[in-house]
Amino acid sequence: MSALRLGDEAPNFTAQTTEGEINFHDWLGDSWGVLFSHPADYTPVCTTELGTVAKYTDAFNARNVKVAALSVDGLESHHGWIKDINETQETTVNFPIIADEDRKVSELYDMIHPNADSQLTVRSVFVIGPDKKIKLTITYPASTGRNFDELIRVIDSLQLTAYHKVATPANWNQGDDCVVVPSVATEEIPNLFPKGHKVIKPYLRTTPQPNLN
Repeated sequence: MSALRLGDEAPNFTAQTTEGEINFHDWLGDSWGVLFSHPADYTPVCTTELGTVAKYTDAFNARNVKVAALSVDGLESHHGWIKDINETQETTVNFPIIADEDRKVSELYDMIHPNADSQLTVRSVFVIGPDKKIKLTITYPASTGRNFDELIRVIDSLQLTAYHKVATPANWNQGDDCVVVPSVATEEIPNLFPKGHKVIKPYLRTTPQPNLN
């Protein structure tokens, strides 16, 4: 299985989860999606991650994002682990955790990296657009927990740049100025971006974030 690349269609699958059986594409519907894997149940870093995702429910909902987690353990293990997550992280897990004991989904998404571990999934993250295309991939080692503030930041950028002819510069956050994409001629900018713009170099033009009032 070759690695999935940006712009590839996210492979569809049917799987058992802690919230019942899902067909992944049907479950996503018209939403954006985040699919992220965990090396195993009852592991310390994963416990903090899943608790954090539950606490970010409002942030994901505001962005029309559905979240699903995965590990190579089964449903009974998942349900027991959720009790620990809710207790230790003082939250309520309210998104599906996929059971992947046969490694079917892990292999579809190239989540097992044999040189890291031949059995367990690495910390993969896939952001998937409403068109079911992969918009972002990030792979963390098993020892490093993910930064979900960064994931929200990237989703904000992906959603902005999907609908406006801008890109986001280094360290951009919601509300910061954006970069006008090179395909837009400078004389076209006033019509496209009536909030104004700056020409720093012919190839570097900035404008206030267009989708904010």
